[in-house]
This record gives sequence, structure tokens and C-alpha cells, in this order.
Amino acid sequence: MFKKILIANRGEIACRVIKSAKKMGIATVAVYSDADKDALHVRMADEAVHIGPPPANQSYIVIDKIMKAIKDTGAEAVHPGYGFLSENPKFAEALDAAGVAFIGPPVGAIKAMGDKITSKKLAAEAGVSTVPGYMGLIADADEAAKIACEIGYPVMIKASAGGGGKGMRIAWNETEAREGFQSSKNEAAASFGDDRIFIEKFVTQPRHIEIQVLGDKHGNCVYLNERECSIQRRNQKVVEEAPSPFLDAATRKAMGEQAVALAKAVDYCSAGTVEFIVDGQRNFYFLEMNTRLQVEHPVTELITGVDLVEQMIRVAAGEKLPFAQEDVKLNGWSIESRLYAEDPYRNFLPSIGRLTRYRPPEEHADEKSVVRNDTGVYEGGEISRFYDPMIAKLCSWGQDRQEALEIMRNALDEFELEGIGHNLPFLSAVMDHPKFIAGDMTTAFIAEEYPDGFSGVSLPEPALMRIAAGAAAMKFATERRAARITGVVSEHERHVGDRWVVSLDGHSYPVKVRRQILGRIRTEEGDIFSIAEQTEGRDPSSPHSIIHGHGAVVVEFEGGKKMFVEGDWTPGDTLTTAMIDDHIMSVKTDLRTEGFRIRYRGADLDVKVRTARAAELAKHMLEKVPPDTSKMLLCPMPGLVVSIAVEVGQEVQEGQPLCTVEAMKMENVLRAEKTLVVKSINCEPGASMAVDDVIMEFE
Repeated sequence: MFKKILIANRGEIACRVIKSAKKMGIATVAVYSDADKDALHVRMADEAVHIGPPPANQSYIVIDKIMKAIKDTGAEAVHPGYGFLSENPKFAEALDAAGVAFIGPPVGAIKAMGDKITSKKLAAEAGVSTVPGYMGLIADADEAAKIACEIGYPVMIKASAGGGGKGMRIAWNETEAREGFQSSKNEAAASFGDDRIFIEKFVTQPRHIEIQVLGDKHGNCVYLNERECSIQRRNQKVVEEAPSPFLDAATRKAMGEQAVALAKAVDYCSAGTVEFIVDGQRNFYFLEMNTRLQVEHPVTELITGVDLVEQMIRVAAGEKLPFAQEDVKLNGWSIESRLYAEDPYRNFLPSIGRLTRYRPPEEHADEKSVVRNDTGVYEGGEISRFYDPMIAKLCSWGQDRQEALEIMRNALDEFELEGIGHNLPFLSAVMDHPKFIAGDMTTAFIAEEYPDGFSGVSLPEPALMRIAAGAAAMKFATERRAARITGVVSEHERHVGDRWVVSLDGHSYPVKVRRQILGRIRTEEGDIFSIAEQTEGRDPSSPHSIIHGHGAVVVEFEGGKKMFVEGDWTPGDTLTTAMIDDHIMSVKTDLRTEGFRIRYRGADLDVKVRTARAAELAKHMLEKVPPDTSKMLLCPMPGLVVSIAVEVGQEVQEGQPLCTVEAMKMENVLRAEKTLVVKSINCEPGASMAVDDVIMEFE
């Protein structure tokens, strides 16, 4: 077994590899750019080597720099993670020439299957069903438009060396084919150093289901069941689960056997993934093979009990797989939510900055449930514009899909993240979406269910009433603290009001609040009552002793409905878990003027708790109107202006491209929302822009 390995990657996957290596007693070496000198993977590794400036094409994908780090540290093997050099045959060849083990497949398999064009040709020759498309090299946008027209729209434009949604576009017409070709080519060159592009038919209403394979150097290869990856945005996976709620046993077996046959055809060893698109009749088509560890591998690990990183290391060291296909089991259900530094309220545009608060839910694992969080960040760290915007992969496991969903909902509720825009509210919304709950989704789920973008969640009224009760209880606690009350109010202490109007999301609830001890009591006569019985039917001032008592607040709504609020919230707490009306709820809270900001299950609520008089006066207050920016093009994210597509004085039409901004390795085309004339352009290509910087103005 190896004594020292180098991880040629960064972020959460580098941290993930380090964990398995440490478990195996293997020393680790991290590499880092200027932007990552304080990164978590650098802190976790036994050694760390600086490899250059922040851009990946000057550091993480420069083979010579990685090879020097290997030589300087004496590493015997290299794990490439995913992305960067993980599917670069030149890197694998350089390692082989230096006598360093590559923790991945052989060079021949990388060349055959890592290249999307070649892999499709080989799959077709092997009799594997593939999607119609053009596998040859495409010279320019004119040829791309011609080929797309021959295949028939819509088409998928993809980078041959691509992955992770980079260098990928869907085109529905000739204009989009031309634009998509150039953007895909640019992204492919920047991300992979390979700008080759191919085009294939885009299958509508598809599900994205992939098979995990694992092979050794002794001819053994197995499949570890499937993952459903249909919840995607911009061709990038957002939520994954294993197994798929759509497949039956027969389809699973057929897909698995086909994936293994394809892997054996190229003498594949190590972990790899064969991706398929599956239509509504469970017909499946080979899409591509990723000759590396996938981002979503944890869900497979959770349902099979196989540590894929450990097995990759053992295979690279020449060991045989410790199990056969008949030993692979399917145990329970697992879901992964990818937490991204992307603002869902701004069309999921990238967000950068410092993590002023980063408190993930506590990880745990037992026979009934698992919460796992694979991450590469920490509180106080920064999210850089130079790399992928993923912050963490939050995973849940339960004995069935319903349990896994509920565990995930609660874990998302408990995840605290501040300082940047992020997609936590959107992930919570997906977990409660009826179609997702039913397992009824395609890769078009986000586009179809959120056609106008994500604007938050509207909670049902029972949930709003529970939040109103909780807010009233928190207001009551705040007032009691302000009055320095620890027991019964005396005549010398400020009186604490008990009647409030709670306003949230267009609803107003007049409530009455009182504190109560819940539990059991014993009276002087020796009778035992519940507190509720005692307070309803006996004199509350009579002497008694409390048995198993604890504090609670009773919130009474108009009409007589009562809710008990039991929790330990104190002013200043940003997360609290409470029992409200027999529902356990974890909510994020922030004090605001006249109330609180409360976030729960994808909803972001401004909750006002006022006296009846203040609530009445508030109805007459004028709302502050935001400034008019309708004649300005504001930069929606921090990024670099790649190109300007218009000139001063030019009339632009609705939907016309205005400029392209690159952020986190993705090109974003900004388009005109209506017909206007360009009045001024305030930047040039190459300019670095902040959020809401004015790129151009219109007459």
C-alpha cells in the first residue's frame, strides 16, 4: 500500500480524499494556488505545496507544476478528484513515465471513454444505444448551425472534454446554435484546455440516470446500482439520489450490465460512471462515461456501504475488489443536495465573498438515519470567483425515500450560512415540491416548475400560524428579558404586554400570550394533575410541587385556537428548534425592528410583532420605493466582462445579447429585456465588475 499520496485538486473533493487516506494510514499532500493558501484542504493535509496564481490554467491544470510537487514531496500516487486533470490522458502518461501511480483508470480507458466523441463512436460500435448526433470536429459557428439544422432542433452543444456542466448549451434555433457554439468553445478552452465541440440531439423530457461502476486490474468489474440526477440547472446537477425512484429492477439490471460491458471493453479499472438518458418508457441511451470519481458519489456509498475513494486507492495499488456483483446490496435511500454560492433570487447567478457564518447541521450516522456533509470551506473563509461555486454536499440517508426526504428537510433547516448568496432556500423548496416528493421529474424540472425564476416559497397557512406563534413567544421572551423578569412580575417592575398582532406574508394574527409550566404537579392534598388541568380548573397560586416540569408559552389566536411553544430560544440566537403545536421546527431567526426575520423551508419572512395600536398605525405608513434602474444594465454578479456586443447609439431588440460576463468558469450572456437605444457603455472587455455595477445605460 502507498505511504504518501498527492491530491491534485482542491475544495471539498480534496478534503474527501484526505479523509479516506487518513483512515487508511496514508500521508497526504495538498496543492494550492494563491487563492487557496488558507483553504480547508490545505489545513487537513500532512503537507501542502504552492503551485501558482488563482486561475486554474496557471495552477491546478498545469501538469509540470503538479509533477514538480510530486517530485518534491516524494508522493507515490496521485488522486485527481474530479474536474481539472482527472480525465487528462497527458497527465496520466506523465505520471506513468515518472513511475507514480495514478488513482484512476489506465490511459487507454481515459482516451477511449474520457473523450466524449470517441466514447460515443466506441459505444455505437459495441452495439450500445446512443443518441443521434454529429461526432466529428466542428470548425466554426456556421458549420455548427448547419449540423444542428440537419440533426433537428433542439440540440445539445457539448465540449468533448467537458464535465460538470461546463462547455454545454441547449440550442432551440439557429441563433442559439451559433451563440452556444462559441460560448461552449470558450468555456471548454478555459476549463479543460480543449475547445473541441460536438453536437447531438437533445431528447426532450429525459431523466438523467447514471450507473456507478468499479473495476480492478484483475478483470473484475461490478456496478453499484444507479443514481438519479435529473434535478439540474444549466446542465449542472443540483440534487441527486440513489436509487432512482423511476427504475424497476429489470431496467436497473439491464443498465448495470450494459455499463459493465462497456467498461470491460476498454479494460477499465478504478471507479467510473456510465451516464444514460432515460425516457418515459424506461428506454435508456448511452450519454457518456466519466472516467473519474463523480461529485455525487456519496449517495452510492450510503446505499451500498462501499467507500469508493478507498477502493480506488486499493485498486491503484494492485489489490482485487473484495466483493463480487452478487454481494452488492441496495440498502435504504440517500439524497444529496449541492449547496452552491449562487443566489436563487437573482436567477442563480454566482456569489462571492466571505462566509461570515457557516454552521452545517451536526453529522451523525446510525442504523436509522445519516446526515453527512462533504465540504471544503469553513466559517471566515472566502468563496473565490476563480473556481466552481460549490460550497458543500449535504447528504441524508433513511430506510426509505420518505425518511431520507424528511431527514434532508430537517438538515437544510438547521444549515446556517451567511455572507454570500446561496441556494439553501431553493433546495428546501425542492424537497417540499409535490413533483419531487412523487419522484416525477425530468431534467427540465427547474425550467418547468420555476419558469420565472425562484422568488421564495409561500408557506401554507397552518405553517404561517405556527411561525406566528413562535414569533409571539420570542417577542414575549425579548420583552421579559428587557424588563429583567425572572419570576412573577412585581409592582415595581415594567409590565410586559401579553397582546400582540403578528403580521407576516400578508396575514395578521391578533394573539394573547402567557407563560406556563408544562409537565405534572402534585398539590398539597397529594393529587397529581397535568399542568393544563391545573391551570384550567384550579387556582394557579395554590401551593404545589412540580414533577418533570418545563417552561412553555401559550399563544391564543382569535377564535380560541391555542398553540404551545416549547423551546430554549433566547434573544440573540440565530437558530432555534422548538415544538410548536406538536410540530418540531428548526427556524433561522434574526432580530429586526418591530419583529424578526425568520427563514424556514425555503420561505424568507419579515415578521412584525406589534401592539394593536402600532399595527393599526402601520397600515398608514408609506412604503419605500426602490430606485428606477429600468434603463440600466447592472452586472448581476461579480465577474469579468468577456465581450460587448453593442455600440453607443445602437437600437437593441428584446432578447438581443448585450454583453458576456464570466464568473466561476461560466459565461453568462446578458440580454436586452425590451427595445431600447444604447446611451452609454461604462466598461470595456476585460473589466472586472462587482454586483450592480452599471455596465451600460439606455435612452
